[in-house]
Amino acid sequence: MSASPATPRGGKITDIASLRGRFPALAQRVHGKPLAYLDNAASSQCPDVVLDAMLEQQRLNHANVHRGVHALSERATEAYEGAREKIRAWLNAAGTDEIVFTRGTTESINLVASSLGGSVLREGDEVLISHMEHHSNIIPWQLVCERTGARLVPSPITDRGEIDLDAFERLLTERTRIVAVAHVSNALGTVNPLRRIIDLAHAAGAYVLVDGAQAMAHLHPDVAALDCDFYAFSGHKMFAPTGIGVLYGKRALLDRMPPYQGGGEMILSVSFDGTTYNAPPYKFEAGTPNITGAVSLGAAVDFLAAVDFDALAAHEHALLEYATERVAALPGARIIGTAEHKASVLSFVLDRVHAHDVGTIVDSEGVAIRTGHHCAMPVMERFGVPATARASFALYNNRDDVDRLMVGLERALEIFT
Repeated sequence: MSASPATPRGGKITDIASLRGRFPALAQRVHGKPLAYLDNAASSQCPDVVLDAMLEQQRLNHANVHRGVHALSERATEAYEGAREKIRAWLNAAGTDEIVFTRGTTESINLVASSLGGSVLREGDEVLISHMEHHSNIIPWQLVCERTGARLVPSPITDRGEIDLDAFERLLTERTRIVAVAHVSNALGTVNPLRRIIDLAHAAGAYVLVDGAQAMAHLHPDVAALDCDFYAFSGHKMFAPTGIGVLYGKRALLDRMPPYQGGGEMILSVSFDGTTYNAPPYKFEAGTPNITGAVSLGAAVDFLAAVDFDALAAHEHALLEYATERVAALPGARIIGTAEHKASVLSFVLDRVHAHDVGTIVDSEGVAIRTGHHCAMPVMERFGVPATARASFALYNNRDDVDRLMVGLERALEIFT
């Protein structure tokens, strides 16, 4: 394990560049060249402390949680519920009963759409989302609207890739029951003005779900300050493994919502005459949970909690600006998404070079980027492109990664122009 970097400011790590050595995957070579990993919006790499937590849980504490009285089960339960408390504290939620473990953002949104949406939506009601949403924040609402007779209403975005707040406010009516919006766009990098959106929605009497998948590795959301009703995110985009995520929900709402799935753990008593459900969060955690995933997510939260987020923001902002300037200077390049406030996503197209060809060529240089519609086909339609190439950054990236990307892009231009 690498030595921890110095933490001179209030016990927080300010030397962001020093964190790169904590990620073993970054030391490998791809196609004979050092890896430049720029696909963090899809999945980020895991630091040593998360990998250690995964291994320890599986090697020493592998047992089911909550009902066992033997030592391994008690240790597993302590670690699992300890992770829930770490996440509660990180989000500034009121209690651990507001932290539901799920498989990820997608399941979290499906849970709210099915349970809350199925309970409150009626024919003629509306669910308001933005035009920049990931498919996971579109399709669950389409499904529940089909079942209930409600209508899904997309709010437009500007040419810069920002929510048109005037249009959003006009679309909020007495029929709007739920607003669902991304904190950060996965396809554009736009950081949305959440507090303004939430205040407008609440004034109209609507509940608000925030898709926080792209925010957790770059921002530090405070659900109490935001006053959102629900906040969903995935572990694998914030340095934890896949298959684990969280739904934050206000306790009063979780109390009223029916279970999303049935089975073990979500009950207090069962008979053939009926079932008494458990209290939140367990009411929404049917079956054996992803215990190792939750423990690993807790370790990822510990890792992020040690980082100075002002230094992190400065590091990532400088890197995004550098990459944007370099890519924009290429002949025939167009940046897709030029919002004033952006997180570490750079989407672009090159004239006469399809995005998939771009991805293949830069991969041959050892550079990992994402190409395609990024599960945001309405965004692609809005900007009139079939796909984009997307470089997305994390705290461990640096200018050398960007320079390596440029070598690949220049090679693509040589081949196709």
